[in-house]
Amino acid sequence: MSPALLVLGLAAVAAAFLLLALVVLPAGHRRVPLSRLDPSAAPPSSALSGAGAAAGAAVEKALARRGRLAEGAAALERAGMTMRLPDFVLAVGLATVAAGVLGFALAGVVVGLLLAAAAPLGAKLLLKFRASRRQAAFADQLDDSLQLMAGSLRAGHSLLRAVDSVSQEADTPTSEEFSRIVNETRVGRDLNDALDEVAARMGSDDFVWVAQAIAIHREVGGNLAEVLDAVSHTIRERNAIRRQVKALSAEGKLSAVVLMALPFGVTGFISLTNPAYLSRFTESFMGYAMLAVAAFMLLVGGLWLRKTVRIQF
Repeated sequence: MSPALLVLGLAAVAAAFLLLALVVLPAGHRRVPLSRLDPSAAPPSSALSGAGAAAGAAVEKALARRGRLAEGAAALERAGMTMRLPDFVLAVGLATVAAGVLGFALAGVVVGLLLAAAAPLGAKLLLKFRASRRQAAFADQLDDSLQLMAGSLRAGHSLLRAVDSVSQEADTPTSEEFSRIVNETRVGRDLNDALDEVAARMGSDDFVWVAQAIAIHREVGGNLAEVLDAVSHTIRERNAIRRQVKALSAEGKLSAVVLMALPFGVTGFISLTNPAYLSRFTESFMGYAMLAVAAFMLLVGGLWLRKTVRIQF
């Protein structure tokens, strides 16, 4: 037997005994943390977590002083983010400082200021984008949710049980919103108020109809399943028209993007192939005036195109 195979075999045996000692054999006596014995005892906090908590408390006080606490929390809820508002503001602030320092170190003061301004703007655009996607998904799922509610009512379930079935069977974000309705009604909130708040948070006119239909049914009675079927049929037809309008306006939106990007593309191409051709615009007052007029006309054209292809439905 070669020495290499002998060493390999001894190493394998040692590894097997080590695995047996660490995994199979019972562990020795360990001290149980106090937080597991007494739930009221706070876990030990480090210096970093303490500093983060203090900074979050300071940000929360500043937001409450300016009256932006409720508005910011509502924006996070519309975007479907579970992060607390002070933590989100603190993270955006740290990202702003980091982007500014990075831009200043790489390219100077101007780039640093631009990157520092881009961080909070990007966070705001991210919230709007997530909220719009969430609202669009809720609108697309509303038809199936109403059919599920109508089926539960026909099976003999109560209204709250039908809402709870949607919270368990539907996809996100519908399941999240209906779960919130169920939880709020369990702690004593009126069902109509919870439905109206969901309609306002999701920006859904269709769900306003659903909330009104449920409110009328709770007052005068009737067959709510048939009412939900009728509302579901109307919503289905509206969604079909909305998708048709979206498909027809897609060409116009693409044309608007191409027309807005064309001047920048041509300018970039000329600056690479013939820089002296564009240098004339920065050598006299007339050149700067022409650039200002071009920028103004581009802005007006962009707003005009945006108004043209943005169809309110």
